[in-house]
Amino acid sequence: MTIISSPLDFRRAAQRRLPRFLFDYADGGAGSEMTLRANVDDLARLGLRQRVLRNVADLDLSTTLLGAHRPLPLALGPIGIGGMYRRRGEVQAARAANAAGIPFALSTVSLCSLAEVRAATPGPLWFQLYVIRDRAFMADLIATAKAEGAEALVFTVDMPVPGSRYRDAHSGMSGKRGPLRRVMQAIGRPGWAWDVGLHGRPHLLGNLRPVLGNASGMNDYMGWLGANFDPSIAWDDIAWIRAAWDGPLVIKGVLDPDDARAAADAGADAIVVSNHGGRQLDGASSTARALPAIAEAVKGRLTVLADSGVRSGLDVVRMLALGADGVLLGRAWLYALATGGEAGVATLLALIEKEMRVAMALTGVRSIAEIDRSILLE
Repeated sequence: MTIISSPLDFRRAAQRRLPRFLFDYADGGAGSEMTLRANVDDLARLGLRQRVLRNVADLDLSTTLLGAHRPLPLALGPIGIGGMYRRRGEVQAARAANAAGIPFALSTVSLCSLAEVRAATPGPLWFQLYVIRDRAFMADLIATAKAEGAEALVFTVDMPVPGSRYRDAHSGMSGKRGPLRRVMQAIGRPGWAWDVGLHGRPHLLGNLRPVLGNASGMNDYMGWLGANFDPSIAWDDIAWIRAAWDGPLVIKGVLDPDDARAAADAGADAIVVSNHGGRQLDGASSTARALPAIAEAVKGRLTVLADSGVRSGLDVVRMLALGADGVLLGRAWLYALATGGEAGVATLLALIEKEMRVAMALTGVRSIAEIDRSILLE
């Protein structure tokens, strides 16, 4: 049994519980995974400037994101097929986010549909939209998000084509013998097989089911991604999305200051500085390296969010110091979900908040607004 005393413990526990194809799908990146490693390493290299006698008795971790007051500068970022990591996993994660008062961003390719998640919790819900060839279907998804009360639309732009993720071929997530290999791996993980394999059905992509029906299952998942993402998307296409969606619009997947400025010009309310967790272009900049110049380029024009490489409360504080207004958690919450479901995600968020409080107190800042580059060792 793995003792959970820090956010990092969830990864080890998840590996013990999950079939290999699911663990490697979550844990892996593109190519030789250079960018995946750089995301974590570049954040970890950022030293913090310890200060003393600063009266840090009362700390305020609250902030405003996209016009809403939040107790923490966090959201659970969108992750595909989260429902394969725990029974109806997106619902469980959304409940934990709601209890913490932070948004949960539901992926287009989630097992649980918008309607299922909304029925389970009234909490702040964002919806992540991919670039899909069928524009009419995209419009339908936007309309559904509005009808279900999603507070923000997160439009992912860094995946016109899927990245080269070699771990998936080795693990059984893809390939001709993939289905058989996945079954054999599931047999070796009886806890997961009972919870998700047997009782977590239907294993269908809930938001795609209206058009794909029972063909929206796991066996078609990787093929659907490759066949339906649209590489022809351009900045001009943002206009019709902006016209169809009258709420906050977040452009996710920005790594260059010029693209950040273009997002502001296109009418976005926020961006997510992100390299898709190192899962797209191997060799791309880590988020930590890209973030300062982007934050400076669009200061006052956009809300700047960031993800990729965040594994702890210390990492959240580092991202804020680099210029982010808020941070999206990705793998961190997925590992926690796989380990303990809703309770696991709740524990993760409590641990991250605790680490943030320690980091703020020992760097001498009393509020999120006070966190800036001055707390970093240059």
